[in-house]
Amino acid sequence: MKSTREEIIQFLEQEFPQSLEKCEIEAVVPCGATMLYRVGEQELRPGGTVSGPTMMTLADFALYVAILGEIGLVGLAVTTNMNINFLRKPSGGVNLRAECKLMKVGRVLIVGEVWIYSVDQEQPVAHVTGTYSVPPQPAFAVQA
Repeated sequence: MKSTREEIIQFLEQEFPQSLEKCEIEAVVPCGATMLYRVGEQELRPGGTVSGPTMMTLADFALYVAILGEIGLVGLAVTTNMNINFLRKPSGGVNLRAECKLMKVGRVLIVGEVWIYSVDQEQPVAHVTGTYSVPPQPAFAVQA
């Protein structure tokens, strides 16, 4: 059962409110999501660029939101693998945008990719691939 942007926000506000402190869900589309990360002083590393862990956080959350949009509000979906390629230096102190696309939605594993951009740059600053594990769904008993 798919979920809308509004349903996901309501779910997160109740179950995982800290996830929305720095992130905004811009859109939830079939097999995808677009997110905004509000970059502040605490996300900057020496040299005035956005830290890698900040970009990983955004990518992981974008995957999670896209998955919730595709399979419904399954709170226990968990990351099993993530790989990031840092492509260019993000602008320091400038918000980040993540564009996520789910590439395979299986019963147990979901694979997706995320492109991360500084909102002031056309070229991506990072590319992330990730895999999530979805908990088994309870079997429905057949009544005679």
